[in-house]
Amino acid sequence: MKKRFFILHLLFLILLLAACRQEKPAPSVIFGQPEEDIAPTAYDLSEIQAAGELIAVTLSGPDTYYEYRGRGFGLEFEMAEAFASSIGTRLRMEMAPDTAELLRRLAAGEADLIALEIDSGGWQVRPTSVELAAAVKRWWKPDTKERFLAAEAARRQSLQRSQTPRLVRPPMLSRAQGIISSYDNLFIRHAATAGMDWRLLAAQCYQESAFNPRAVSWAGAQGLMQIMPGTASHLGLSASEVFEPEKNVAAATRYIRELAVTFSDIPERRERLSFILAAYNGGVGHVRDAMALAQKHGKDPHRWADVNPFILALSQPRYYRDPVVKNGYLRGSETSGYVRQILERYSFYRGSARPAGNATPRPSTSSSAASPASSSSRVRPRSEFVLPTDTATPSATQAPALSQ
Repeated sequence: MKKRFFILHLLFLILLLAACRQEKPAPSVIFGQPEEDIAPTAYDLSEIQAAGELIAVTLSGPDTYYEYRGRGFGLEFEMAEAFASSIGTRLRMEMAPDTAELLRRLAAGEADLIALEIDSGGWQVRPTSVELAAAVKRWWKPDTKERFLAAEAARRQSLQRSQTPRLVRPPMLSRAQGIISSYDNLFIRHAATAGMDWRLLAAQCYQESAFNPRAVSWAGAQGLMQIMPGTASHLGLSASEVFEPEKNVAAATRYIRELAVTFSDIPERRERLSFILAAYNGGVGHVRDAMALAQKHGKDPHRWADVNPFILALSQPRYYRDPVVKNGYLRGSETSGYVRQILERYSFYRGSARPAGNATPRPSTSSSAASPASSSSRVRPRSEFVLPTDTATPSATQAPALSQ
């Protein structure tokens, strides 16, 4: 009996203490000092400069921040990058699906500033980041946004002037002889690296540059296969080599091989091809986002017909700000059309161009394409240009076959 009374008394004391306990109010993100248990040490401008990296967070969108072929675009990105440069650091731009998440990341110390005007205010930093706030205030002028908008407009006009006009070329150099272009020998020689039919590589090249080795896009992609500078650096292709047809095509096929391995979780190789082409144009992250949306909506994430509608949907805020989307806004109509047009042209080339074993493509007219390897190479049987397909998980040195 005494034992039961003791237990009941103990429970009563516990309940009484819980009722009397006062919760600490949550600290304001924008106003007031944050609690010590949330920010035990100040992480201000000097610490950011020592780390060499400013972390900014914003909402994704065509007017704020988005990535295209591995390069950042958008007004908030351009301004944040300029501010980071002014304080001597690089910028790491991240995205959040909504303003609540922006505020949470700032309060938790996961970001240094919010690169977005919330409620018509300026950028926001933590109340303890006094030095950083002062630096932003010194940098931000009344006409800052207008200056960047004008600079962006001027940059686009300059790019349009410098952009190589897309030459109107026939889809085939000689249909009677089965010759697609003067670069067929390069496609035949390097298609094996990507594990693909050389005619598919030719179809992709036509979509990229219309077989113009000097082509430059508005986004800065260069050469026959329109390789972005960052991708070129990753592939070991120097700025002086990017316009050389041989080296440009060779680098592109190495990149396609990487993409084939990346999407090796898609078991059916013909399906996989569409995902690889989409990633070449729009980026792996955006394609994975579309796959995640397809799965969320009860579709097959490994079937292009199910994923393509969500590639298109990634240009709408309802979808590119969905919690499952990690890479934000995408120019979806461009990526979707890119895949469709290449596959349509490839179908035409398959019915018109001869297989590699029977073709005798005209040598490239570009002197930069010539090399000891090209002068002595022979056209090999087509079977040698399709890698084995019955591999469960391709290694980094073997890409799954994409077509036949």
